[in-house]
Amino acid sequence: MHIHILGICGTFMGGLAALAREAGHRVTGCDAGVYPPMSHQLEALGIELIEGFGIDQMALKPDLYVIGNVVSRSRLPSGEPKFPLMEAILESGAAYTSGPQWLSEHVLQGRHVLAVAGTHGKTSTTSMLTWILEAAGLKPGFLVGGVPLNFGVSARLGEVASGHSRNYFVIEADEYDTAFFDKRSKFVHYRPRTAILNNLEFDHADIFEDLKAIEKQFHHLVRTVPGHGRLVVNGLEESLTRVLNQGCWSEVRTFGAAVSDFTAQGSPSDFDVLQHGQKVAHVNWSLGGVHNQLNALAAIAAAEHVGVSPQIAAEALASFQNVKRRMEVRGTVAGVTVYDDFAHHPTAIRTTLDGLRRQIGDAQRILAIFEPRSNTMKLGTMKSQLPWSLEQADLSFCHSGGLDWNANEALAEMGTKAQVAANIDELVKQVMAHVKAGDHLLCMSNGGFGGIHEKLLNALKQA
Repeated sequence: MHIHILGICGTFMGGLAALAREAGHRVTGCDAGVYPPMSHQLEALGIELIEGFGIDQMALKPDLYVIGNVVSRSRLPSGEPKFPLMEAILESGAAYTSGPQWLSEHVLQGRHVLAVAGTHGKTSTTSMLTWILEAAGLKPGFLVGGVPLNFGVSARLGEVASGHSRNYFVIEADEYDTAFFDKRSKFVHYRPRTAILNNLEFDHADIFEDLKAIEKQFHHLVRTVPGHGRLVVNGLEESLTRVLNQGCWSEVRTFGAAVSDFTAQGSPSDFDVLQHGQKVAHVNWSLGGVHNQLNALAAIAAAEHVGVSPQIAAEALASFQNVKRRMEVRGTVAGVTVYDDFAHHPTAIRTTLDGLRRQIGDAQRILAIFEPRSNTMKLGTMKSQLPWSLEQADLSFCHSGGLDWNANEALAEMGTKAQVAANIDELVKQVMAHVKAGDHLLCMSNGGFGGIHEKLLNALKQA
């Protein structure tokens, strides 16, 4: 089958492309604004990429168009369609489907699916769980919204391991909508037998009116888990308690809270795992931050459902290398370290800063460099939370390009601890005017951030 993917460079659609190629399909795709790491992965796989969404791509005549949720029926100020290829597909009557639907029908059918849902930590937790199953010899397939460093790719099909009867597939389960023609959350297509509900708070203000609307979608996911399946639920989240109170038909295992089934005792980088109050494993690893400790508990509880003991899971986490763009060190120059992180929601920014602060202590400075790039942040829905999210930083620098709200006003209460720049070059100059030897420059964005990491490293070399 020849499939042509619209929006192929998104983390989900790029992973889907890799799976389709591995399964023997011919894969082509198009997108705009391509940036690593997904563009590098697709090029390495030999997948043909076409810039833009032009009608001329109809000449490819694929068997099926797979539509990413970046595609819409919107129009440009000129009145022309923003995605002319989609209009041509509709006019021609050509076959098309969504990415999650294609995945469900062509990859997930008949497998034991382990899905990881939550506002934060999905990519890291999915990667942890996948590595645990890999270390246990289960040879899982996976699709992650990033590139786990232990694997070097964001997706693979997996296989049935010797001595096992099941084919396992671990997937990052996003609550964002499926496509312009299917407004259900992506994760309702996956039908997991094991599902992690990692946390739940308000996000995606462009498609959800309030937290209650997101809770409804999470309950739709709960409804798809079979009776002999398992829900692994963060016991610290009142929102998830409300979700389960709407109805639950599966086994539940909780983590995090003092009375949970799985708890941790010790620092985030060196802790005992307790099950029903009894020590069952010990985790000593390179990651820090309470959020990663909770992610580990969730992964351990989910892996137990497919027969992997907490002890084996903990041993696997000792060699877990995290994910690209999750506190990834991009370089160190003259004692100044530059990091790249995907954090963009205020809670994620706060937990990322907290993790770094715990790692380096109070003697060294953290300079937080961020752009409110997500759809939710661009709308300004959570701008009032930014000062709270940046409390652990010594200085903060905000890229305000493309915002419809005033970043200076939003950060005003931070006084001289916060600066705003309208473009990347100006932002780099602001940082360089304040940086000192021993500083940690934490760059946070859900996009390419204009290559700021290399620009900072080059500026440090020339200083």
